[in-house]
Amino acid sequence: QLQLVESGGGLVQPGGSLRLSCVASGFTLDYYVIGWFRQAPGKEREGVACISCSDGRSYYADSVKGRFTISRDIAKNTVYLQMNSLKPEDTALYYCAADRGPAPYGMGPLEYEYADWGQGTQVTVSS
Repeated sequence: QLQLVESGGGLVQPGGSLRLSCVASGFTLDYYVIGWFRQAPGKEREGVACISCSDGRSYYADSVKGRFTISRDIAKNTVYLQMNSLKPEDTALYYCAADRGPAPYGMGPLEYEYADWGQGTQVTVSS
């Protein structure tokens, strides 16, 4: 059974850093697209980053480009999201999700509904 478990969230001051982890079980990362998404209260879910999703490369939303880095450790079957220079507007519940891909024709790598989701980890950026 495919399962995703996120961790690493917490409270951090603006300008600080966090690293989120997404541990996968029941499947191996090699053959899946893994994405990070977030949802703030009262807002729609937003795609943040994905790996092996854009011609085999990583892809980032404009709002996090240059500040967030997605990576994976195949041996640990884990995907990470390193978040630097955090801003209050980064506050949200962060989810990782898995999909066999590719994105449906005409849709971006973070614009479609991934097949499997974790439960999420809360990130709060506040002074």
